[in-house]
Amino acid sequence: MKKFFLLGFAGALLSCSTPTEPIPTRIITHPVPQGIYYAMHNDDYTVRVREIGGEWQDLYEYKVKVDMDAPVESSMVYFDFEGEVEVEVAKNNGTVHEATIRPLARGIESKLTDNRLTFRLREPQNLSIEFDGDRLRNLHLFANAPESADVPQGEAPGIRYFGAGVHTPPTGESGFRIASNTRVYLAPGAVVKGTLICDSVEHVQIGGRGMLLTPQRGVQVTYAKDVTVEDIVVVNPRHYTLFGGQSEGITVRNLRSFSYQGWSDGIDIMSCSDVLVEGVFMRNSDDCIAVYGPRWEYRGDARNIEVRNSTLWADIAHPINMGIHGYTGDGIGNILEGISFRNIDILEHDEDDPNYQGCLSICCGDLNLIRDVLYEDIRVEHVQEGQLFHFEVVYNEKYCTAPGRGIENVTLRRIQAGYVPNRPSIEGYDAEHMIRNVRLEDVTIDGQPLRSLDGIRTNSYIDQISFQ
Repeated sequence: MKKFFLLGFAGALLSCSTPTEPIPTRIITHPVPQGIYYAMHNDDYTVRVREIGGEWQDLYEYKVKVDMDAPVESSMVYFDFEGEVEVEVAKNNGTVHEATIRPLARGIESKLTDNRLTFRLREPQNLSIEFDGDRLRNLHLFANAPESADVPQGEAPGIRYFGAGVHTPPTGESGFRIASNTRVYLAPGAVVKGTLICDSVEHVQIGGRGMLLTPQRGVQVTYAKDVTVEDIVVVNPRHYTLFGGQSEGITVRNLRSFSYQGWSDGIDIMSCSDVLVEGVFMRNSDDCIAVYGPRWEYRGDARNIEVRNSTLWADIAHPINMGIHGYTGDGIGNILEGISFRNIDILEHDEDDPNYQGCLSICCGDLNLIRDVLYEDIRVEHVQEGQLFHFEVVYNEKYCTAPGRGIENVTLRRIQAGYVPNRPSIEGYDAEHMIRNVRLEDVTIDGQPLRSLDGIRTNSYIDQISFQ
């Protein structure tokens, strides 16, 4: 009786507590270095932001290239805020009939008047604003939470500071080498034209409101431990946005990226373990997220990898891919296991080559064994060419020297896609290299649930495929 009374009394106190006061609105815009101000500006849009009923503040509209098939100069703006803000996007060319804000799951209400779209934001968002269905010359809007109060103010012991302005690597170098136990800070207005190289180091943090512009790679994490990358924007790297090789403890949060060249993947990790990717927005002309075992000089299994709460846009290739690369020199192979993808919005998948299709792709080659994979709460908005999922044990002569050992224990739960041109596939290689135990729970394509293998391309080398 005494315990019941105390719990009830505590509940009464909570119900009578004073409601939380609204957070005062604060808007933070960022400077643009003089060295790129004119070269990087795109005048397709004029974008402004304000406190509700307050004075408008202009944002700088950056050029970012997208889509390797026909490279186009798209647009990007970003700012920080807390509270509630109103955004106005004016399209400066042509007549507008309709506008869309994606991901659609965010449910952002908007009003279109002539060529001006207005909407309100109450929390950080990474969005695509599209007029009359134009997904190439669209506007990408990244609204961040304000930075914490302890951001570095300049170079100091343990601090690598890139201040406002354009930074190029030392002569003969492709990037900037980062030491262990270092916090790397890209200040607002910092533009770094080189790779941040974290090789054979540990305890590194990379963040800030600056950007990496046209580096060979964005961030390289090789033979490293405990590396965090967050909040920066990577514009048009020639190769990967973030590359992880034989490393442990990689955390990636709120990284945003654009690419338009061949092999300009988003986040590729090879023989890495204990990896968390969260809140990223990747628009790439190759795989957005790729998880591999060994490749090149990197060796070892891949374990405990989670991607969540993110937005992926593959102008070319896969939004999510894993497994094709490995090491066969020892005749044993490697294991990729404990890999999950949760709460993902896929805005586009476009791949003409049937060998490389699949919003969710597992191509298991090179003696890899891939097991314990979860796809959960994934929304696919548009597939121009491709499949919803493609699970296959392969011997791809271009990239492999042996087939994979097999795929086991894959769960797809609450996966929704609109129209998809091609059937999904589940195919083993032969009786010794099979796919086993794939569970499909509440998977729908164009409004129709998958309830049997009738809607899936298969072969004889699969076992225990179940539907719920």
